[in-house]
Amino acid sequence: MKYSELFSEYALSNELVLKNRIVMAPMTRCFADEELAPTEHVVDYYAARSDAGLIVTEATLIEARAQGYPRTPGIYSEKQVRAWQKVTDAVHERRGRIFCQLWHTGRMAHSHYTGRQPVAPSAIGMEGALPRAPELRYEVPRELTCEDIEQLRDCYASAAANALEAGFDGVEIHAANGYLIDQFLHQQTNQRLDAYGGSIENRTRFALDVVDAVIAVTGSYRTAIRLSPQAYINLDYREGDEATFAFLLDALNQRPIAYVHVAAFDANLSYPYLRGRPIDYVRQGYGGSVIACGGYTPEQAESALADWQTDLVAFGRSFIANPELVDEIRKEKQLLPYKESMLGSLA
Repeated sequence: MKYSELFSEYALSNELVLKNRIVMAPMTRCFADEELAPTEHVVDYYAARSDAGLIVTEATLIEARAQGYPRTPGIYSEKQVRAWQKVTDAVHERRGRIFCQLWHTGRMAHSHYTGRQPVAPSAIGMEGALPRAPELRYEVPRELTCEDIEQLRDCYASAAANALEAGFDGVEIHAANGYLIDQFLHQQTNQRLDAYGGSIENRTRFALDVVDAVIAVTGSYRTAIRLSPQAYINLDYREGDEATFAFLLDALNQRPIAYVHVAAFDANLSYPYLRGRPIDYVRQGYGGSVIACGGYTPEQAESALADWQTDLVAFGRSFIANPELVDEIRKEKQLLPYKESMLGSLA
């Protein structure tokens, strides 16, 4: 077989064995209903892609204050949990595996959706218009108190418990792409001088507190995390940020998590302060399972797996354009190219 590595099984744990090494990447689609619950169309959308070894859902809100995009789903209400149960049932009926990605946008939330001022590690706002709502401008967030931070940690744990109730195989903590946890990890957005900022250890405290709180709910190897140490979107790199991520990766080595997922639009881009590509930086610092993401072709994915650059490869836009992507790769068919107009459809 041309893609023997891609179509080999992979064990995230003794209990969780994936049927192939193809992962469906999390992609914000904005197709939830007015109460931010997945619809029947969303059920069909994930079911159609359940041939992937693992599906990671679109980013899913842990509380109402977390919202920064229109119609993004949550997992904090009873209705949302029941709706996600239909999704997980449909995926499991097709022998698929699915993780729920837990999300808080932090300073990228907006009062238009939440009715409240956004919150963040420091009162440092974003510039510009909101994605998918260009008529709205970012607001200056309120700096979180230590009590607020502890409550948010508990929100992640509660969302993880809801995910298990909804039938998910595990959860992925979204700590990438400039959202709340990433804002704690980077100096540009974290200018605190208390237990959650001012030093490498303190900047990683919230991320690790969330990981530990979620593991306490899910058990070993059902918690994962997504990181973007390259600071490529929604915030800027500051000298020394890479040391924060080195500390974080070392700490994650001491915890029984399922994987680290490296977020990137283009996995081949190198960054001087990482001395190369983000996937290589994470691979060097983290000894557990790693998912690479960022525009891979099937051929590139096969090569990356064969060279032990990664353990699993996530495909995003390709899964939007090709609902039966896994079968089409197996049969070596020509894949449809992704077009932005496809975002409007859940086909």
